Amino acid sequence: MLAEVVDARTVRLDAAAAWALLHKAAKITVAKGKAVSELNPQQEGKEAVLKLVMGPSGNLRAPTLRVGDAFVVGFHPDFYQHWLAGK
Repeated sequence: MLAEVVDARTVRLDAAAAWALLHKAAKITVAKGKAVSELNPQQEGKEAVLKLVMGPSGNLRAPTLRVGDAFVVGFHPDFYQHWLAGK
């Protein structure tokens, strides 16, 4: 069930707001280009996480999905195909 939708064109999250959202996540999966990285913010730290999740405009990259206590940031079609299939 979809609980909330936020339009990234109208609601911008800077680094401070992005970290406030992501810092307690159990896992953050970042799809950037062809690379897919999995991060644990408690282990990786603020700077490493923000380096991957922030876009060139200085805002949290879109799409960003929150599923329970995990996040998926960015887009890669192969990753989404596997992720949505539950693999």
